[in-house]
This record gives sequence, C-alpha cells and structure tokens, in this order.
Amino acid sequence: MKVLIVGSGGREHAIAWRVSQSPLVEKIFCAPGNGGTEKENKCENIKIEKINELAEFAKKEEIKLTIVGPEAPLVDGIVDAFKENNLKIFGPSKKAAALEGSKIVAKDFMKKYGIKSAEYAVFYEREKALTYIEHCSYPTVIKADGLAAGKGVIICQNKKEAEEAINSFMLQDIFNGAGLKIVIEEFLEGVEASILSITDGNTIIPFISSKDHKQIFDGDKGPNTGGMGVIAPNPYCSEEVLNSFEKDILEPTLKGIKEEKMDYVGTIFFGLMITKKGVYLLEYNVRMGDPETQAVLSLMESDYAEIMLKALDNTLEECEIKWKQGSACCVTAVSEGYPGKYKKGLKITDMDKVENKIFIAGAQIKEEKLLTSGGRVLSVVSVGDSLEEAREKAYRDIEKVSFQGMYYRKDIGKIKSI
Repeated sequence: MKVLIVGSGGREHAIAWRVSQSPLVEKIFCAPGNGGTEKENKCENIKIEKINELAEFAKKEEIKLTIVGPEAPLVDGIVDAFKENNLKIFGPSKKAAALEGSKIVAKDFMKKYGIKSAEYAVFYEREKALTYIEHCSYPTVIKADGLAAGKGVIICQNKKEAEEAINSFMLQDIFNGAGLKIVIEEFLEGVEASILSITDGNTIIPFISSKDHKQIFDGDKGPNTGGMGVIAPNPYCSEEVLNSFEKDILEPTLKGIKEEKMDYVGTIFFGLMITKKGVYLLEYNVRMGDPETQAVLSLMESDYAEIMLKALDNTLEECEIKWKQGSACCVTAVSEGYPGKYKKGLKITDMDKVENKIFIAGAQIKEEKLLTSGGRVLSVVSVGDSLEEAREKAYRDIEKVSFQGMYYRKDIGKIKSI
C-alpha cells in the first residue's frame, strides 16, 4: 500500500523509518518531510501542506493510510476532512484533538471523569489572573490554553515570575493568541514520564514508557524546549506506577472518550508526573511525542503500520505489541541560541561516521548538502542491553557529528532519586 505521512520533524522521520520496514508498505509520501525523510527507504517528499490539497493528493494516489505527525493539523480538523472524502487516516477527530488543542478543555475533562491531576483555575482576563497570584502558593505553574510548540508552560517560583508569565501570555501575546486564556495549576514535584499509547476508541494499548528531558541545559535548568533527549523505558515507571497509571488515568480517560463520543482513533500521549503522593496526569497530547517517538519506535518489534490499520478497523483488542529487550537513548543536537533565536543554513558534516540511527528534525538537503533549517536539528538514537550501554553508544556517536554552534545536553538518561 501507499502511505502518506503529514509533518516535517524528527518524529515524522522516525515514523517514516519504522513504517518503511513493513512488508505491507511499498511507498511513503512525506508532506512536506525533511532532509532525513528525503533519503529514507521507500520515501518521497512532496511540497503540500494545506488540508484540502493533501486530501486531493491522497485520493489521486490511492493512499491507503495517512498518518498525521504534528498536533496543529489534527486540531484544525484534518481527520474530519479526510473522512468526508472516505480516506483512511490515523488520528483523532477535531473534537477529540481539543484534548491537546485546549488546556482548559483537557483540565475540565480530567475533572469530569475523576482523572488524577493537579488542582487548577482558569482565567480569561489578565486582571483576575493577577489577583489570583497574590494569594496562591509557590511554585505555581502557568499554562497557555492553546498550542505553543511545547513552550507554553512556565513554572513560576514567586509572584514576580508569575506576573511576568501572565503578562507575556495575555498582554504581549507571545504565542499569537494561544496564551490569551490561561490555566494556573498546582505545582507537582517529582519525575516526569511519557506514555505514548494507541487507541481505536474502545481499547487503549500503552506503548513502552519513556522519559523526556525538556529543559535546554544539563541538570534540568533553563527554559523549556520541544525536548532535548529521551530514554526508554523510563526507569521510574515501576510496576506500581504503571498499575496506578492504568487505574487512575488510563481507564477513566477511555471512559470519557466513549461517553463524550469523541471519534478517537489514533495516538494518545499521557504526560505523567510521578510524585511521593502518587501518579498524576499533567497533560494529554493527541499525537506521538517528539523526541519520544524516536526512542520508543526504536524498541518496537511489531509492525507499526499493521497496528495502526488494526486501530482503524477497530480490532485493537486482539492486538499484542512486541518490544525489544534493553533500552534506547536519544540525544538531540540543537542550533546555538535555541529555544531563542538561531541561525539557519549551516552545513552538517560527518554523519557518515555515525554507527547508530540519526533522525533528522530541522535540516533540508540543498545542492546535495544537508543544511540546518530549525532549532532542533537532529537526534542520535542507540539501543543497548542496558541504559548505560545505550547512553554510551549515543554519546559516542553524537560527538562525531558537526555543525557550527551545535549544542546538546550531556546528561540525558542520568538517573537521580525522586
């Protein structure tokens, strides 16, 4: 069959790489793709991004499976548009995608269905938010309601920081409308975990757990990024943690999806916080995480394309997903200045010296050279029998790659006690 993958990041490169290994798949179109997907087996990049044009292309090429990588097209209703054209597409409906598209919708859903999560308050007016922070406890968490490319969450240590966050969201409008409504949330202390899952609306099957490292600097310092690296499985996800996740979060989420008649066939990503008081849900994402996808799919043994087709056929209940033993470590290289301003068009060299898999995120091929085009440029992913082995292999490889101003964290996968 022919497959269409929508998106242009490292996540989409990893999905294309994994799906290309399926004997069911003969051709993959990546829209628009990047310098990594351009060279991947069975793949071809196409310069189409508008939803109606993608649907027309899928009809013309007789695409049997469309996979949506990023959240924005899902929130914009790409799944509804494809279904109106009788096209098979893997992803939630526009209504279901609001679980990521609006923090307010997500928090209200969690509250309604008794899902274990932090206490919160919602604000539509800046003055009311500023009054609230006069008396709330610190640290506190301020979240933009809408999509903010993984950067719309600020942990504020005091009233001054909270005031600055509220003003930047609601007055300066740094997220172009996404922060005009906000959630102020109880701060939870602990260790984060990412659990990517697949659902057909009747069954949710969790994937192997992972741990993202969001902040730019070693020791989890500095501003949040889209993700600086990942390990899988997450060493903090004990059997007790996973049982608690299933009972307090996964099961009531599935109940809510059914009762709200959400038309949810796709990925559901649970962002968790493991605390001394238990396991809490921080957020939903309605697509695969980036860079979690790169690590998690590197450990998947089952045919990912076949699993997605089973979800679309509503037969996930009979599906068992197989995983490799061992661990994966993903280290992300970013442009100097990221997550702020950074240069583009820098030549990437010595990738041929790398022994493990490189997933391209922000780079394009021009005149047969691979040039940087984004903040997160590439990730090296290695698999080992142990986390230590996977870390060692990933760092040995990333040291070989080079572009001007390249930066990466040196502590991805270092374990500390809760």
